[in-house]
Amino acid sequence: QVLPVESGGDSVQVGGPLRLSCVASAYPASSYCMAWFRQAPGKEREAVAIIDASDGRDEYKDSVKGRFTISIDDTDGTLYLQMDILNLEDTGVYYCAADYCDPLARMWGRPAAIPEYRRWGQGTQVAVSS
Repeated sequence: QVLPVESGGDSVQVGGPLRLSCVASAYPASSYCMAWFRQAPGKEREAVAIIDASDGRDEYKDSVKGRFTISIDDTDGTLYLQMDILNLEDTGVYYCAADYCDPLARMWGRPAAIPEYRRWGQGTQVAVSS
């Protein structure tokens, strides 16, 4: 089982940008989704953004709307999270997930399902400071 590999995490100041990348196993393009999650110190893992690889439809956690953009490079399937304006509360370890859309949509709609998921990579650390 090939797990996702995230990269791009760094220490940045409030207001600064950062772009995360994720390489994950490919699924049939007609039926897979990819998503970013994050876990702040002492908090539960939460969904941040999700994208349907078949049509590009995306959704965002309310607190990141207008600041983050999720995208997939169609040439190689790499997932990105462009974070244009970072706030202190964006600090955490960021994980990506690539799977059929049903399990990811289930986690998106029901945060209690997130701890049940097992196909996580090692994550990439984002530290925002003032």
